[in-house]
Amino acid sequence: MDKKVERIISLYNRVVNGEILVKADEAARYEVNEKSIQRDIDDIRAYFANNPESNQELIYDRARKGYVLVQNSRKALTNSEILTVCKILLESRSLTKEEMYPIIDKLLQCCVPYKNYRQVQDLISNEKFHYLEPHHGKKFVDDMWDISSAVYEHRLMRIRYQKLKETDKVKRLIQPVGIMFSEYYFYLCAYISVSEEMPDVPKRPFPTIYRIDRIAEYEILDEHFHVPYADRFQEGEFRKRIQFMFGGELRTIRFKYKGLSIEAVLDRFPTAEIMEHDETGWTIRAEVYGDGVDIWLRGQGSLIEVLDGGKGG
Repeated sequence: MDKKVERIISLYNRVVNGEILVKADEAARYEVNEKSIQRDIDDIRAYFANNPESNQELIYDRARKGYVLVQNSRKALTNSEILTVCKILLESRSLTKEEMYPIIDKLLQCCVPYKNYRQVQDLISNEKFHYLEPHHGKKFVDDMWDISSAVYEHRLMRIRYQKLKETDKVKRLIQPVGIMFSEYYFYLCAYISVSEEMPDVPKRPFPTIYRIDRIAEYEILDEHFHVPYADRFQEGEFRKRIQFMFGGELRTIRFKYKGLSIEAVLDRFPTAEIMEHDETGWTIRAEVYGDGVDIWLRGQGSLIEVLDGGKGG
């Protein structure tokens, strides 16, 4: 029997019996290079992909660092879904290439059936090639889990933060309550805590927003802060009222929109209510946090007439 065929049959039988195929180990076992083993694995994956009645798939398991046979699940993402997710990630331009590309590759390897892998890969290859990283160039994916854990466990954080147009980094003791994403950047929402080392920093009744890539240093403390259930921070409700991630007090604005696409305005302001509609346009009322909304209002020119709650620019 041909050695390659014999090797593939052996690999197939072992993976069917629940063993994990690690390329380096298999290459040493059969005294071939890893590329040969990868081709064998690809042949086995193709076999299962072309025989859907087996209801099994050979996938790479990152935790175990090898290939394992699993049952197909209807909960897995479809080709259309994974293509959509990849395009959203690439369009977000939120991560460096060094962090974005492995995420995309792992999504493809783990979710796309082998027979469609090349097609989906080709569909996003041009966007990957022309992908533009954020200018800050900072890697922070690993930090995201640490910060999320602090949010989940209600633990105080001490941070050094680089503010815009300031050379020195400021120190803050904060109560982290949520992580959000908006227009290229991830943000940490937190309440400022009064501390002896920073007595001049005022405590505010609303969250302060910190861009995570500008957090130069952080320390998660053992001390916990208490949040009554009724006062808990809700990212979804906060997001409805925040524009351009500018923090500030909650306010109500009223304006008249004279453009063509009222849907774009309603999508921009999830809390918006149409108070009146006539041939000249729509009268809108919305709740928003901070002054970010004024940037948008001024940018619309003659399409917007501010009726109440706006600030001059």
